[in-house]
Order: sequence, then C-alpha cells, then structure tokens
Amino acid sequence: MSDTARLRQFLEKYADLKKEVGKVIVGQDDVLSQILITVFSGGHALLIGVPGLAKTLMVQTVASALGLNFNRIQFTPDLMPSDILGSEILDESRHFKFVKGPVFSNIILADEINRTPPKTQAALLEAMQERRVTVAGHTYDLPNPYFVLATQNPIEQEGTYPLPEAQLDRFMAAIYLEYPSFENEIDIVKQTTSDRQMAVSAIFEANEVAEIQHLMRRIPVADNVVEYAVRLAASSRPGPDNSNALINQYVDWGAGPRASQNLILAAKTHAAINGKFSPDIENVKAVALPILRHRIIRNYKSEAEGIKENTIIDSIL
Repeated sequence: MSDTARLRQFLEKYADLKKEVGKVIVGQDDVLSQILITVFSGGHALLIGVPGLAKTLMVQTVASALGLNFNRIQFTPDLMPSDILGSEILDESRHFKFVKGPVFSNIILADEINRTPPKTQAALLEAMQERRVTVAGHTYDLPNPYFVLATQNPIEQEGTYPLPEAQLDRFMAAIYLEYPSFENEIDIVKQTTSDRQMAVSAIFEANEVAEIQHLMRRIPVADNVVEYAVRLAASSRPGPDNSNALINQYVDWGAGPRASQNLILAAKTHAAINGKFSPDIENVKAVALPILRHRIIRNYKSEAEGIKENTIIDSIL
C-alpha cells in the first residue's frame, strides 16, 4: 500500500477515534486534538490545568481507543527513581531478578510531575528521551510506542520542584486545559451523575500507532515550510539581530533547535488529520502555540507587566 493510501486510511480511522473518545469526554476538542497530534508525532506532552478537568479520564480513554496499555504514576515528594523504573530483587533461587516498574507501559500519566524531587524527575525524563532504562548496569527497552503525558497543577505551588528549562524542552507540547463552557459542563454533570457506563472500543492497535508515527515522518515537506519553522523558532530568541521589540524587552531565552524539529513533526501530523498530504505554513502556525510556549523563558519585567507567552508568540507569528 502506498503512503498516500495509508494516509487516507489513517484519516478515516482518526475520525472514528475522535467519535469513540467523544463518547466519554465532553468538549475539550482542541486539547484532545493536541494530545493526539503529539502521540502520532511520537512526542510527549505536558498537560497544565486545575484539578477536576478530567485529565486522567481523558488519557485513559485515549489509551483505550488507541489499543495501548496505560499506567498512572502519582508523583509525591517521597517518590524514588526505583518506584517508577523498577528494581532488582533476590528471588527464591538467590538470583537477582528485575521487577519492572510502572514506567513500562505504552502510555504513562505522570500526575503532578512537579511534586517530586529532581532525581526522580530526571529518571522519568531519561526514559522519555532514550526510550529505555538502565538499572544495576542492565538496559531494558521500553514498549513501542511510548508516550508520556505529564500534568502540572498551576495552583498550589508551595512544596513543588519546578522542571528546569532543559527538561521542559523534552516535551514536544505544553497543552493548557481551560474550564468547560456552560453547555458542556451541563452535559458533563448529566453524564457523570447517571448510572450509565460508556464503553470505549479500540480503533487502533499498538503496532498500528507505531507504524503511523513512522508514516508521519515520511510525509514530504517543502523547503519554504522548513525555513518558516526555523525562522519562527529563531525569532523567539532575543538579541541584537532581532527586530521584535517585544522579544528583546520581555524574553530572557527563546526556543532552541528542538522547537524547529517539533514544529515540523507536529505540522506534518496536523496536515494529515486535516486531509493534506504535505504541510504548509498554516499547519506550522496551527501548532506553534503548544510547541513554543513552554520554551520561551520570560523575564521579571514580563511577569510584572502581565505579558503572557501567548502574547509573545502572537507577536512573532
């Protein structure tokens, strides 16, 4: 089967996937699309929102519809690296045996990742980057596909360990959850306070998701689109060559080369789910906000004057 035929088949199944997830998740269409774009692009996502917005339910539902295994890890201040990676134990025959931790799953929900110390954060982030873990000198491959969705609570910052900028850069996208609309909240309350249970069918299988991730990378991109993505990332960096006064005034550090790579990967997937066989500049613009906002480091002046990342990104778009 040609890649064009595979893309058409993927588009049909993607529509079925959205319908299946929509049985359980009310609204949040933009959030769901951004999560799925990240999954099919082979990246990881940071989900930021207040409690009670169904982050865990959304990830569980997406995992079920994709036919993937799912594990949830609640990050706490006393969590150790071995609690998520696994450890070696002495079995009955007095030989060491490796017991896999919860990180060995297709989809990991790292709940409140900023509540655990940097040592444990680093263990998960290494697994995200390398797609394998090393324990007691032995290396173990993680399942394929492998996707980490980490959540952060924007309130209750006391007693947290914020992720350093270099570690934030490991996430392809930062996805913000907003409160539902009045109509959607009515539907949510009706659905969750009744006795009816909605079953989600698997639209994909694990090997299909892995194949689609490779298919997205094979999508051709015009040189002018790549140049636009690189210029977009470069224009977020302050310096004498940057003519954007907002950047020079309010930004300490801009997005690095990993942002340019992720802009193109996400634009490919965004084009595919919208029926295109190659991304254009509009696709890059459509994914720019979640790709760039956690990579732009604002200075104190921007915080004092209330200049948000979205405003800064709009100025460079």
